[in-house]
Amino acid sequence: MAPMEDAVKFARSLLAVTAVMVAAGAYWSLSKPITVATVSPKRGDAAEVVYATGTVEPRTWAKVAALVRERVIERCDCEGQRVQQGHVLARLDSAQAEAALAELKARQKLATAEHDRLAVLVERNVMSLQALDRARSEMGQASALIAGQSARLENYVLRAPMAGTVLRRDGEVGEIAEPGTVLFWIGEAKPLRVVAEVNEEDIPQVKPGHRVLIRADAFPGRTLEGTVDSITPKGDPIAKTYRVYLALPNDTPLLIGMTVELNIIVRMAQSALLLPVGAVQGNAVFVVEGDRARRHELVIGIRGTGDVEILSGLPEAARVIAPYPEKLGDGARVAPQGR
Repeated sequence: MAPMEDAVKFARSLLAVTAVMVAAGAYWSLSKPITVATVSPKRGDAAEVVYATGTVEPRTWAKVAALVRERVIERCDCEGQRVQQGHVLARLDSAQAEAALAELKARQKLATAEHDRLAVLVERNVMSLQALDRARSEMGQASALIAGQSARLENYVLRAPMAGTVLRRDGEVGEIAEPGTVLFWIGEAKPLRVVAEVNEEDIPQVKPGHRVLIRADAFPGRTLEGTVDSITPKGDPIAKTYRVYLALPNDTPLLIGMTVELNIIVRMAQSALLLPVGAVQGNAVFVVEGDRARRHELVIGIRGTGDVEILSGLPEAARVIAPYPEKLGDGARVAPQGR
């Protein structure tokens, strides 16, 4: 039996040694410092911005649209050219309207002849005054109808509502122009402005005179500038936006009709203490103190797209873990990279 007891003792000793080794390994693993990357606060300018999109348009311009549904029979070749107020831009087929006017004039002629005939008979006491009054009324109605139809004929001629450049021309001869369809844009090529829609929750921050940074796909990597010129007093309750007009410098490379992205600078802090946005979660950061990570609550100012302004709670020499470690516990052992 002695050999069997020795084997049991040996097995128990081996298990004990194994348990100690596992415990030691677990302790070493748990106490092993976690490698982290750190950043230091820097000084710079922080900007609070309101984002919006907009469209470039002339400051002075007008649309010319068809008022009746009819075929285009004539159109000026004037795109890009200057025209004077009243210049004929296009004509629509007015044959039916002119035929209706001719019919009204014929009716007026008959009504006038009937009136004159009755007037002679009234003078001879052959016809009553009532018949003459009816004839006079019919003659007046015919005149009114002729005036109305003559005015409607003007709708078949599209004229420039102002002096300016024909910025764009749509529609071809032979096409049917629908009522409300814009066929011409007339205006001045300069100065230009941007019309933007700003969300109603942001509009209280936007004021005339605010500087605006502008980006357009047509000019990649280039930031242009403008200024908030005015804000429409009434917002759109459906879209929940307010219209904002931005003034552009005369030398802007932007062209009419371009869509742009806008960053309206509503507040600026110079020489502020900044951290990357990725290092901050809410108002908290993790700071390396010795070989431990300590969680700190900060007072945050401007939250930009790239940096966050730190008002208090963080010394300039601090080493902040970035990006923010989601699963790191307060007081965990860490080893900053580069040490």
